[in-house]
Amino acid sequence: MKNAAVSHTYQRAVTPDEWLYLGLPTPHEVQYVIHGEGDLRPEDLVAAVGAASEASPGTRLVRRGKLWVDSGLSPAVHVMDHPLDRRRLDSPALQTWVSRPGTTFEVLLFPGDPVSVVLRGRHEVTDAQGVALWGADVFRVLRGQQPVGAASPLNSTEFLEGLHPEGLPPIPPGAGALKWPSPLGPVPSGIRKVVWRNRTVSGTHTAATAKVAAALAATYGPEGRGSFFVPVDLRRHDPGIRSTAWLSRALILDVDSGEEWERVHQNLLAALAEGKEVALRTAPSMMRMPLPAVRLMSKAVARAAARSDRYCALSFVTHLGTFGLDEFSADGFRATAVYALGGVGPGTPPALDLMDAGDHTEITVTWLDGPGVAERAEALLDTVEEALSPSRNRLWEGNLTTRTVPAPGLMEQIRDQVRRTPDRVALTGPEGEVTYLELSRRADAVAHELHRRGVGRGSVVGLLADRTVAAIAGIWGVIRAGAAFLPLDPQHPDHRLADVLTDADVRHCLVQQGYEGRDLFPSGCEPLPLNDLSSAAPDQPEFPDVKARPDDLAYVIYTSGSTGRPKGVQIEHGGLLNYLHWALDMFQIGAETRLTLMTSLSFDVSMTSVFGPGMVGGAVVLVPDRINHLTLRKLLEASGATMLNLTPSHLDLIGQLDVQPVGYTGVIITGEQLRVEVAARAQRMFGEKCRIINQYGPTEATVGCTAHVFDETGDSDATAVPIGLPGYNTTVHLLDERHRFVAPGETGEMYLGGVQLARGYLGRPDLDAERFVRLADGTRVYRTGDLAHVLPSGELAYIGRNDDQVKVRGNRVEPAEVARALEQHPSVDRAVVVARVRPGGSGKALYAYVLAHKEVTPKELEEHTAGLLPPYMVPAAFLTVSELPYTVSGKVDARALPDPFATDGGPTGGGAAAGPATAISDPVARAVAAVWSRVLDIPPERLDEQDDFHRLGGDSLALLSMLAGVSRELLTDGGEEAFMANLGAIIDKPTLEHVALLAQGAGARIGAGSAG
Repeated sequence: MKNAAVSHTYQRAVTPDEWLYLGLPTPHEVQYVIHGEGDLRPEDLVAAVGAASEASPGTRLVRRGKLWVDSGLSPAVHVMDHPLDRRRLDSPALQTWVSRPGTTFEVLLFPGDPVSVVLRGRHEVTDAQGVALWGADVFRVLRGQQPVGAASPLNSTEFLEGLHPEGLPPIPPGAGALKWPSPLGPVPSGIRKVVWRNRTVSGTHTAATAKVAAALAATYGPEGRGSFFVPVDLRRHDPGIRSTAWLSRALILDVDSGEEWERVHQNLLAALAEGKEVALRTAPSMMRMPLPAVRLMSKAVARAAARSDRYCALSFVTHLGTFGLDEFSADGFRATAVYALGGVGPGTPPALDLMDAGDHTEITVTWLDGPGVAERAEALLDTVEEALSPSRNRLWEGNLTTRTVPAPGLMEQIRDQVRRTPDRVALTGPEGEVTYLELSRRADAVAHELHRRGVGRGSVVGLLADRTVAAIAGIWGVIRAGAAFLPLDPQHPDHRLADVLTDADVRHCLVQQGYEGRDLFPSGCEPLPLNDLSSAAPDQPEFPDVKARPDDLAYVIYTSGSTGRPKGVQIEHGGLLNYLHWALDMFQIGAETRLTLMTSLSFDVSMTSVFGPGMVGGAVVLVPDRINHLTLRKLLEASGATMLNLTPSHLDLIGQLDVQPVGYTGVIITGEQLRVEVAARAQRMFGEKCRIINQYGPTEATVGCTAHVFDETGDSDATAVPIGLPGYNTTVHLLDERHRFVAPGETGEMYLGGVQLARGYLGRPDLDAERFVRLADGTRVYRTGDLAHVLPSGELAYIGRNDDQVKVRGNRVEPAEVARALEQHPSVDRAVVVARVRPGGSGKALYAYVLAHKEVTPKELEEHTAGLLPPYMVPAAFLTVSELPYTVSGKVDARALPDPFATDGGPTGGGAAAGPATAISDPVARAVAAVWSRVLDIPPERLDEQDDFHRLGGDSLALLSMLAGVSRELLTDGGEEAFMANLGAIIDKPTLEHVALLAQGAGARIGAGSAG
């Protein structure tokens, strides 16, 4: 900014408080420290400070006698030559005024990682709120916005006189008496250096001032009592005023021995209601003292306080308010922490400043330096943190999971296993048995070809394949080449797969034979024939594995997105390897294990099977066929598998089969909440020696991070099976809606920490900032949205979600993504998708409500959605409505939407007729209707032969349950095979009449029973 002549358009008189502070022997600054990620160019900061100060001329004041006048000069920006260490805060620049004497505001810019900005104002001319108003404007300008400004020239005397025109209350007698010891011990006379110590506590805390005062009085006060100065912003009496002047006063808060914080809080509220902060102020007679005399008086008070170790209060306790980190962020710079640094005056006690910054509470203690002061300051912060966030809430015994993971990388361990047992069976299934050596050679062939094409560390390779030998060889080959793989489900629509490949910038995609003709490969993405590439030549050399580092990318998996756009989760080798070692131990996977692979490769649950057995010499049982009761029966009776890895929905379907599996040592269930009744039925089916293991974990925390072995006796009192204890090097933190640690037994949102956390979302820094956050101690955690509490046993129990996200057949679904797909239909103006419990209470299904500007049928909407989304994301019913209900806050009121299953037995607008259905005369159709009635929990007399299973609320898993019931009750073994051969036709036309006709064609007869 230009050098301007002194301007008198903005000025105000010096007040007695300011005169006192002008006479202090050492300067007293109000300082805010902002740490952040990214970069701030000094020239941009200089320009922003200039614009913000033009709008707040109180930041440009100089003293002329007993007046503050506008100098017209912007506060200086000083670029430091060293980073600012938050742990020590001992930079000399924080102890001195860097700008020329007489100026009253300045900015310090510290380089490093993080970048740090310090906004500073002299306390004789401003207060904490004044600096904050100006600082927020600086960052508004940096974001390209206009500053709001704080142009009021009122000083505190004028403000108080306007507030009390009848006269100010008297100053309390003895308010400044030196009678309280310092919680941080005596300070030698003459010490001027200030010590700051900062602490961050998770969450924002109601009544923080009262809690802190009560804790300090009990810990440090004589006989457990104490008196505190609590500064209060006078602007609260006139919220419209915007001024950078010193407009704060302190009230006296007395805490009696043994007084609970609730009572202290009541006293504080009562004092605020009476405006008692107005009374504690400097006498007007101070203005008659020359500044040298004020300085001598201040020094005398400081010496007396130091000699006696007695001060005017036990502590200052200031709560500065709530600050959003986005207020102090700019383009290219994201604030990660904001906190204040206080000051110390003659005869004043240590200062404790608190503020809510983002999801955290920042606490800074300020005191004069001396022997042991820094250590005692940390102890005081321990006391404050315990008062706000009791340690019993922050830690629980089951959360201690440290374990050293073996050093060799994933493919190194698998390669070692190949060399130890080359002829051992690695894969088995419809393609026959494949040895470790054969599989390894096929993987090497893939790795050689990828390497020849320039694929290596940092590359992402697509994989479009079913659960086949070639697919496993492809995955191993990609990792051996040093790249990461992106599994794609062939059942997903081409449009969605093309979007995923484009978003991940995939240049090469391994494609299973039969899928190469699909129209899904974007420009620049080369499809490679997986089956041909994985055919190893006899003389092929062993591929020299690229040694993966822990932070190298292993795979990318796309999940449903709340913004309507799928998001890619990036999993690194270190996290994957940690998970696998824990899984091998937790699930007891060994050389004799034959573990199934029956979930899509794009479902991260599959990673346990893809890699786990290969690390220890076990085998993988491939189940490439579409899962239904028939394939499940074959798997259980004839595959030789010893361990299952599946979802609760699949397990529920298995429970409906009349089979007695033998030889199973474990059943791993992941993806949805496991009901006790389902687990108990599985335990009886598989036998007491088979461990039923409930695993929990979002994709962002690498497959699974907690687990519990079902105990039919211990778990019988609950509805759902516990999710257990965290795995190796993994932590679970339970926080409430204000991000505070919850007390033992209380419900909180799960925040996951540890080495298994994903790198983040591919190309989505906005989502990273929202979901991958940091606790107060700097620990990086993933915010799950899942609710849980700690049981008396120390294990975790899953409660549900705190948002709209839902699990469908183990897959995460954001209803907003489904709604966005529906709104792409030319007839649809608006769509809302909600998850409701399916009839019969067997899990949730999606239901779509649409506003359309022209007629559109549910069938058309279903076909449209199926062309854009995976099958599990297609709603069970589509209802056209004339309007959407809204809450008072303007959000769609899901509870007021029409019930898709009215009492007439049909979905509203879904195609079923109102009133009783037409009587079904055909006996086979009646028998099928009885099965539908049981699966869908709809009275059989409400069913009609034209009813559509999906329109009645049945999802894909319910459909499989229905088909299993029809097979079991109407067909013999041979008929069951013939009936299930029509699965595609049933899915295309799932009406009761059609199912009955197909059952009749397969030889259905009433009372046939089933052999299995």
